[in-house]
Amino acid sequence: MQDSRELLKTIKNLLEGKKAEDVVVLDVSKQTNISDYFIIATANSAVHARSLLKHLEEELEKTGIKPDHVEGVEEANWILIDLIDIIVHIFQKEWREYYDLEWLYSNAERVSL
Repeated sequence: MQDSRELLKTIKNLLEGKKAEDVVVLDVSKQTNISDYFIIATANSAVHARSLLKHLEEELEKTGIKPDHVEGVEEANWILIDLIDIIVHIFQKEWREYYDLEWLYSNAERVSL
């Protein structure tokens, strides 16, 4: 399995390659015990959010990585992809602004890749 930094970079590139906007990686390991990293991205519609999810699942599966679980697919306002050490959040714009995880985890270090 890839190390966390390489996996973070792979996921970020996969999202950006499918036109996800404003992809941010946060090291939340000091703020929560649910995960080490959050990747937050914006999709421009429910269809776009689902296609980002599908693309991630397909590409990660090629490397033997499968999500522990996925939530929010039906409405696709906020899709959560739990990879245990990394949680990917795909939001539609208004949902990202409303829940503002970057503000909630403002003490988290932004990871540049």
